[in-house]
Amino acid sequence: MNPNTTGALEGQVRDLTARVYQLEQALRAHGISLVPDPVPTPHVSPAPQNAPLPVQTLPQNPSPLPPPIALNPLVAPPLFAVQETADPKAGQSLENRIASQWFNRIGILALLIGMAWFLKLAIDYHWIGPLGRVLVGLISGVAIIAWSERFQHRGFPAFGYSLKAVGSGILYLSLWAAFSLYALIPASAAFAAMILVTAFNAFLAWIQDAELLALYAIAGGLSTPLLLSTGGNHEVTLLTYLLMLDLAVLVLAILRPWSRLLFAAFCGTAVFFAGWWAEFYSDPQLVRTAFFLTCFFLIFALTPRLVRVDLFDGRPASIWDNLALVLLPIGNAALAFLAYYLLFDSFSHAWAGAFLAVAFAAFYLLLIQLPDGGVLRPGSSLVNSLHVTLAIVFLTIAIPLKTKGRWLTIGWLSEGAAIFWLGVKQRSSMLRALALICLFLGLSALLTVNPPASAIPIFNARFGTYLFAIATFAFVAFIAWSSQARESTENLNGLTAACILIVNSLILIALSLEIHYYWWPAASFRRYAYNYSNNLIYAQFSYSALFMLFGAALLAVGFWQRSAFIRWQGLVLLAVAIGKVFLADISQLNQGYRILSFIGLGALLLAVSYVYQRDLLHLRDSARHSQ
Repeated sequence: MNPNTTGALEGQVRDLTARVYQLEQALRAHGISLVPDPVPTPHVSPAPQNAPLPVQTLPQNPSPLPPPIALNPLVAPPLFAVQETADPKAGQSLENRIASQWFNRIGILALLIGMAWFLKLAIDYHWIGPLGRVLVGLISGVAIIAWSERFQHRGFPAFGYSLKAVGSGILYLSLWAAFSLYALIPASAAFAAMILVTAFNAFLAWIQDAELLALYAIAGGLSTPLLLSTGGNHEVTLLTYLLMLDLAVLVLAILRPWSRLLFAAFCGTAVFFAGWWAEFYSDPQLVRTAFFLTCFFLIFALTPRLVRVDLFDGRPASIWDNLALVLLPIGNAALAFLAYYLLFDSFSHAWAGAFLAVAFAAFYLLLIQLPDGGVLRPGSSLVNSLHVTLAIVFLTIAIPLKTKGRWLTIGWLSEGAAIFWLGVKQRSSMLRALALICLFLGLSALLTVNPPASAIPIFNARFGTYLFAIATFAFVAFIAWSSQARESTENLNGLTAACILIVNSLILIALSLEIHYYWWPAASFRRYAYNYSNNLIYAQFSYSALFMLFGAALLAVGFWQRSAFIRWQGLVLLAVAIGKVFLADISQLNQGYRILSFIGLGALLLAVSYVYQRDLLHLRDSARHSQ
């Protein structure tokens, strides 16, 4: 029994004691005594050996059984099994953790440092020769690993794993000394010996189901290239070794649910690959480097379908499981795309980058279609959603890598509309969210990256781009409006209203820009520059006319569709027109245009007021019925 978990057991014992006490009281109330009175025991002579056993007869009229006893329902039955399934770390005190875990790790480090100093001392005083020093280290490492098995079988696995880590570290140091310090063995022999040590630790981890020992093996495996480095460029040897190590880790992750091994191997591979790249990569190595990069990418891209970890299998997921199934695929995709992109020279970036992004998107879409069977596990909803997200992200990246200007806007808007349609069809909130991101990028590009002005109004690239954006958001609004009744979601209702507002705003902005660039030409259009004052008058009058006509059109559509939302937009636009006429047109327009502005605004406002006062469209009845 764990002394640190007595609180819960004491509570259960109190509950059980209360139940027993209630049972005793109920029995006494029915005349049943649990403690019999002492009665004299008569002397009974022993029966003969072959005498028949006495037969007890029941009374003719037995007394009826007492009624059932109602126990207190507030007292819950004891659950002693809870203590068996509790997390063993939950009951450990700070003292226990410090003594059993931290002292253990510090002890490993101290022993390794002590052995290193012992070897240094033996070297300084020439106690033993180079070969003897290496043999002492190898024998000591093997002996410590063998000694650790005794603790493993006696119920001290953590201490046994610690001794294995110490013994493995001594073996690595001894092999490094034999190669680097004394040149007793070549690099290939030391390399092969270290691989054997790593493989032996991995084998022990598998047969003993010890994830901690597997982590020690990975740490030793990643230390091997550092210990045997000569400062030269050994691309094939280094990357082949890392590839074999990653495959071994993947096999362990398939056999055991050890997700942290994958994350450790991925981080180690990325660090080694980046370090080698920064120091030795050159263009003649492109083909070999691309081959190894593809192998690393495929290993970690297939990891979520191979490992024995599922975030939706009913068990609590650890942080390592989330890292292995979420962060690792994202990091793998990002680093692989960046590495492939950097493989191309500066002249091929312009055309190759977009096709590379499209290839990555196609790969992740095909990854979803991989059939189950063999070592491939069924793809969970989280993994499939992650792959779809990565595909959409790469498609979004491909657009600015290939296009600029208005085609950038058109590409993002087209992608957003297509993904939104697919998301509504499949009722996927994730796809709809990704579509809104693409639409936002397209809208931002539309408002910031405008094509150059044209001397021809309306029929130019800028106005055409705005028309495409207006049609795109109108399509999104229609899809959201037609599906909101089916799904009965307020999100789609709000999205419909937002898209309608964006459509009306884009119409107003597009027409205003046409007015501006017609009356206020750019420097290349000098044919209007001689008549600046007249252009100012024409532009201000055109703005006022646009606000009034567009406001009236919105009111008409609002009346026709019986939409208060659209009518309010028209009223706001008319309010803007009123403010402009009274504040700007009085001082900037000449007498004739000023008269036309005021007469037109006054007639329009009187007509609108008449429609509202007479309630020609029966809006009051509609409002009364809606209440």
